[in-house]
Amino acid sequence: MALKALRSRSFARRFVAARRGATAVEFAMVATPFLALMFGVLELGLVFMVSTTLDNATEAAARTIRTGQLQTGGGGANTFKTAVCNNMTWLGSSCSDKLTVDVRTFPKFADVVMTDPVTDGAIDAAKTNFTPGGGEDIVVVRAYYEWTLITPMLNAGLANLGGTKRLVYSTVTFRNEPYDS
Repeated sequence: MALKALRSRSFARRFVAARRGATAVEFAMVATPFLALMFGVLELGLVFMVSTTLDNATEAAARTIRTGQLQTGGGGANTFKTAVCNNMTWLGSSCSDKLTVDVRTFPKFADVVMTDPVTDGAIDAAKTNFTPGGGEDIVVVRAYYEWTLITPMLNAGLANLGGTKRLVYSTVTFRNEPYDS
């Protein structure tokens, strides 16, 4: 029994005094928070990139409404949605499935009222509209894109739809140019 206790104490002293593998242990302790932080920064960067891309794509597609090209060419909601997606090519074919557009016409800028299209953590298509208006009408164009978050730790702070989805949106408000309908 005494021999066993002596061996245990000897092993414990050698274990405490040993320095081999200390770097591996320290790396394991530092690597997890570092990798979580790195993936969080990359995810946040992707969300900002989607937001900027959506802003630019919505602005470019809204120009066709503002100038009357969409209305006089017989285009509708699907044509406009395709125009937005064509300006977001890096997202691939998933754009049309995840993009929702809402185009409304108002008589005055003071009458512009924004409604929330989200119901129970999802976009409610019944709350969207497509009315591009005519010459000199005031138009509000909103585009909504559902981005799926990858990093679990960001879900609590960034997810604003059900599950792991982030609703990224862009709004453009303008007066249509005078054109012949």
